[in-house]
Amino acid sequence: MFIKSKWFWFTISLYILLGIYSLTITYSKPNINIVLEEINGAWIISDFFYKDWAENKQISIGDTVIQVDGRNVEDITNVKRNLSIRRANDLTLQKENGRLVHIKVNITEIPSQFYYIFVVPFCYYLLSLIISCYLYFKHKQDLLLNLLILFILTISLAYASIGASGVQNSIGIIVNRGSMILCLVLLIHFLKQYFEFLNIKWVFIDKIIWLYLIPVLIVFFGVYSVFYTNIYQLLSQFTLAIFLVLLVVVLGIIIAGYFIYKLTPLKVLLISVVTPFLPFLVLYVVPKLLSKQPIISAEVCSLFLMLIPYSFIFTQLTERIFDIQYYITRLRYYVNFSLVYALWIGLGMYWFTDISFSKISKLLVFACISLVMLFFIKEKIDYRKRKILFSTKGDYIHRLYTTIDSIGRVIKINDLLERFAKEVALHLEIDHTYVVTYNLETHQIHSTSQSKRFTQEQIDEILLEKLHVGTIKKTEHFYVAFIHQDIQFKRILVIDHHQSITLKDEELLWLELLILYVNNFIENTKQVEELLNQLKNVHEVDRNQLPWLNKLLWIRFEEEKYQLAQELHDTNLQEQLHIAREMDVLVHTRDVQSIQSKLSEIHEHMLTSLSDLRSYCENLKPPLLDTLGLSAALDKLLQKMQRRVPFVLRYTVDRLYLEDERLNLMIFRLFQELLNNALKHSQAKTVDIHLLETKEGFEIIYADDGVGCNIDEIVLRESMGIRGMQERVQAFNGQFIIQSTVGKGMSIRITVNEREYTQTNPDEAIANPFMPS
Repeated sequence: MFIKSKWFWFTISLYILLGIYSLTITYSKPNINIVLEEINGAWIISDFFYKDWAENKQISIGDTVIQVDGRNVEDITNVKRNLSIRRANDLTLQKENGRLVHIKVNITEIPSQFYYIFVVPFCYYLLSLIISCYLYFKHKQDLLLNLLILFILTISLAYASIGASGVQNSIGIIVNRGSMILCLVLLIHFLKQYFEFLNIKWVFIDKIIWLYLIPVLIVFFGVYSVFYTNIYQLLSQFTLAIFLVLLVVVLGIIIAGYFIYKLTPLKVLLISVVTPFLPFLVLYVVPKLLSKQPIISAEVCSLFLMLIPYSFIFTQLTERIFDIQYYITRLRYYVNFSLVYALWIGLGMYWFTDISFSKISKLLVFACISLVMLFFIKEKIDYRKRKILFSTKGDYIHRLYTTIDSIGRVIKINDLLERFAKEVALHLEIDHTYVVTYNLETHQIHSTSQSKRFTQEQIDEILLEKLHVGTIKKTEHFYVAFIHQDIQFKRILVIDHHQSITLKDEELLWLELLILYVNNFIENTKQVEELLNQLKNVHEVDRNQLPWLNKLLWIRFEEEKYQLAQELHDTNLQEQLHIAREMDVLVHTRDVQSIQSKLSEIHEHMLTSLSDLRSYCENLKPPLLDTLGLSAALDKLLQKMQRRVPFVLRYTVDRLYLEDERLNLMIFRLFQELLNNALKHSQAKTVDIHLLETKEGFEIIYADDGVGCNIDEIVLRESMGIRGMQERVQAFNGQFIIQSTVGKGMSIRITVNEREYTQTNPDEAIANPFMPS
């Protein structure tokens, strides 16, 4: 069912042909939409769509239309059938006083039509063509992608043909109605394949092929209506009704799937694909079916369809998807506020003004969208102006980061507590700030400031407060906050307010967060102090007194030896055994004439084995890495892999400029492990691996279409390959993200920020390799 190359070009050719035809018809004459009524054989103007334009041209209700583009009205079939003039270049009108008026129509005189029917459809049409070609040529061809391409092209064609359909062009009507229904059928087909991709049970009919009969029937009846115009209006209502039913089905499928499985991709799909249809459904289709008077015209509602290709640019063409859950939650939060306020304003306008319900509805939509945009803009401005908005002393969040960074550099607990007290005093501008340490064994009290002497009453006031870590309480004399407690010490922050200082909510929140960090710092500092003391004295004591260090070193050495033994066993040792068996056969052979040829074959095997052994030694310490650099070493590795792998290997290698040479070796090892895993386990047809330069480091992106795996099973059996890569990346403060599903391939993204890495010591990085980076 894949779109082969010839079918793709046939689809593109058909899209270009129909699109250019529809746009040409649209551009041939301006669309003026003047409503007529026949009175005693005269064609009288009863309403206009573009009222400002009609007023400027001095066209009035009650004027009689004599000719349209030089033809009498009774000779124009479309005008008689629809009782309206859809398009014209010039008009001849008769005023009520009998005066004849000739009017030339220029499209630039109607700005809304110029943008909605001329400029935007063409831009949308061209954008959809570019996106479809890009998707086809730059991404793996599968049914999901092909359905997306067809969906984008079809919905673009439906939009591009609105103008031709609006002027009653027969082909334009057929294209518009057929593509409008076909795009939803393609969307349902896409959903079925997408549910299978997500391993979700499909909740609609399995035989999607039958749904394609609906747009075929719509096209057939459209052709029929060209010759039998009496069914035109009926077919128009029928098409809208079918569109409504299919869109409800699409919404039902996605919403039901989301509520059953709670998967974020379905929410993304709902936002990026279905939501653009909602204005067309709610503001045009439903009112058109119920009252024959839409709230907003089809041209305006269709503008929301522009969101569809842009959403696919974001979700399909970019390699990095943003935190969609965060933005969905934020959008819902702002929309709820905006909708409630807009409805309140709408009720007020309905009660206190004489504005029609139709105009109020339009104002509500405009107000809701404007408020959502205002909230997002305000959020960005507030972030830039946060220093003056939230504090006269500066941004609390920024100060929190700088304070944590300052405190985190201290490696002794006493120094840490003194630094903490100074930072709090500096930020809150309160001199009398101390950290009180109470020894639970000796009942002695130590303060970070020797100038402060507490009375027994004050000590009791401080120590008797029952607080959780981070909780701050105001007593008669102090602000008291519990920082940390262990077996020997209890540590409390004391701020002497002299009954004249009250901390603001922002300051209390800043202090609470800082105390939580300090609590963790104290625990980590205790462990570091203990380890440093042990390591300092390691030469003075027996090594058996540090079993954890011996165990760690022994495990790492054993892991490396195991991997080396496994590689040699699976490769070079097997070749040597094969050569030995061939030599044994040759020793006992009686066929003297074949000895020479057999020796030649064995010699070739030995040369191959030696070449493999040399390559393995190069892998252990690649010589090109030191002589010609990382790019040359990776190119040689990738070229060698291309000759031996059964899959298509696609790669790009950016030239990196890294300050730490150890990163070059790490990147090379990661490429080796990723490619070896793909060769041994993936069973893939295509493997992509890319090394990309970023502003502050580099990024490795790997993807295959192989058998995939269960991530939980990898964690449970502690796969040495995956674990080794994670440990290497985390040692340099990098991020290692792996995604895989059984039968759906695997993708791995590795990101290292050298600027962040250089601020820390990678040799001290200790992390759980199976926790997210």
